Amino acid sequence: MANRLKIVRTVPSLRRALEPYRRGRGRVALVPTMGALHRGHMALVREARRRAKCVVVSVFVNPTQFAPHEDFTSYPRSFATDLKVLREAQVDVVWAPSVEAMYPNGFATRLVPEGPAKVGLEDEFRPHFFGGVATVVAKLFTQVSPDFALFGQKDYQQLRVVTQMAKDLDLPVKVIGVPTVRESDGLALSSRNAYLSAGERAVAPMLYRVLKGCAVRIKNGEKLDHVLNVGRIEIDVAGFVLDYLEARHAVTLAPVSSPKDGPIRLLVAARLGKTRLIDNVAV
Repeated sequence: MANRLKIVRTVPSLRRALEPYRRGRGRVALVPTMGALHRGHMALVREARRRAKCVVVSVFVNPTQFAPHEDFTSYPRSFATDLKVLREAQVDVVWAPSVEAMYPNGFATRLVPEGPAKVGLEDEFRPHFFGGVATVVAKLFTQVSPDFALFGQKDYQQLRVVTQMAKDLDLPVKVIGVPTVRESDGLALSSRNAYLSAGERAVAPMLYRVLKGCAVRIKNGEKLDHVLNVGRIEIDVAGFVLDYLEARHAVTLAPVSSPKDGPIRLLVAARLGKTRLIDNVAV
């Protein structure tokens, strides 16, 4: 098949690239990424291709979702490799704006999401994060005007925030969560896994094993608080520094006290050495 990948770096060129699809009433799907692509991203691309005539992948490391002490400057970047993978996946358009194109001089509007963005999970440890995510994703939705936008379920709170944001702002896009892609030992794929040492990599799958064990015990009728406390101890003993292990309502992310409170999602975040890992499972 002929190479059809278009790389665009300005909003006018993006809209010109998408115009033929608009004229032909072809559906457009967007896969927002920060690059350093892995098999998890490719699962999003495959789902996008299944749903739409045109697949747009954005590659933009968004500075507004990083706090000053976080890893913006060292965040993995592999644009040439990413392009090769996206070309092989028959992606139509790569939207790769500069920081200046995304946030030009005088940029003065930011979103302040609430609801699932203010529930004491990631927002407790990264209070800046979801404002940056909501702002950049709203811009991406406006720039691309996709029919579908695909996000991984690994970043579950982010998925709920983006879904609520699109609903609240009446944006004509269907946000779709795609199941987490994992290594054979259960570790959720993440660009930040590259930071793990060999020893840390061997320990990292413990997070998923604890989540799965907790989910089974809750389904079997054990009390929620007891299950979570045991899980927290297991994570601590494995060598992690735990930020949280919580059971939340799968839609609102509000705290729950029993399975009767609604569909449950277990969410965890913990540090292993210098690497912060997150994961989640349904109950």
